[in-house]
Amino acid sequence: MKSANPIPKLWLQVAAAWLTIALFDATQTLVTMRAMGMHHAWVTLFVVTTVTWLVWPVVTPAVFALLQRFRLPSKSVLPWIVHGVACIAIGLAWATWAALLEHLTNPLANPHGPDAFADIWYPKFYGMLIVGFILYGAIVALNVSLDAHNRLARQQAASARMAELLAQAQLAMLRLQLEPHFVFNSLNAVTGLIREERGNDAIAVIAALGDLLRRVTDHSDRQYVVLEEEIAFLHKYLEIQQMRFAERLRYHIEIPDDLLGAQVPDFILQPLVENAIKHGIGKRAKGGALRVEAVRAGALLTLTVYNDGPLLPDHVGEGVGLANARQRLAALYGSEQTFELTNWSNTGVLATITLPYRAH
Repeated sequence: MKSANPIPKLWLQVAAAWLTIALFDATQTLVTMRAMGMHHAWVTLFVVTTVTWLVWPVVTPAVFALLQRFRLPSKSVLPWIVHGVACIAIGLAWATWAALLEHLTNPLANPHGPDAFADIWYPKFYGMLIVGFILYGAIVALNVSLDAHNRLARQQAASARMAELLAQAQLAMLRLQLEPHFVFNSLNAVTGLIREERGNDAIAVIAALGDLLRRVTDHSDRQYVVLEEEIAFLHKYLEIQQMRFAERLRYHIEIPDDLLGAQVPDFILQPLVENAIKHGIGKRAKGGALRVEAVRAGALLTLTVYNDGPLLPDHVGEGVGLANARQRLAALYGSEQTFELTNWSNTGVLATITLPYRAH
């Protein structure tokens, strides 16, 4: 659905602003004159004073258009000359319109009739000239403010689009990384099972691998899935890893039922689990335990992956998978997310993702 055009709304706001100024000026003029004991045609004077301001809402669109061609502020002299001439021209039009209204309606109730047009016009032009420059400057300031606001909105939209494209590219890269890396390891596991004459286990691995690859090669552009789908993928992944590591890999996944519908980034947990197995459990002869949990605290959802493998060294770099996950989270959630990889209680390594809780 296309958004409504903001231009008509802007001009309505501009017209409303000028009407407010006109009514204020007319009211102030009448109150001041009555307080001074003057006697005029009050209704006519109020209407004429208000209508005198009609020049400004009429010329404001033209000034905006002129500012698009000759922008201010400018280091060049030409824009200043152009706008100076335009301001004087508006002052001439404003004084002429005001003098004409006063000459035709005699709002001051002069018993001898209105003064001659020229006698009215000269003092109005010089009296309105300074006010005209101030009002023109206000329009310029408004235009500069609107330009800055529009530039910021465009930059924010472009940043959001770039973040979306970055997240899509990172998801595609993660899929490409997972396919050969995981497939080769899984096929090696199948080969080992066949050599051990464990045909049923080999068939189970191939079937699970087929399910995973269907998910991995899904070319949809979706960035989010429900947590239940992410955990189902993780179960398949861990079942295959279990075939490789056998009793060396023990895992436990604990997800409350009320969080299964939570929205999470697609493939966000698999790199964390892979990292835990590769750099933790896989480096221990006796293997180790892996635990995946999810908890909600108000508006935040926290996902954790723990392994009791070796502790992290003091200075450790991130592999492609973890760096990719960190960048995807930043692209999708900005400052609303956190991702930490830390030693936990000197017993293992804990990966923690915190992001806004959103129900699918």
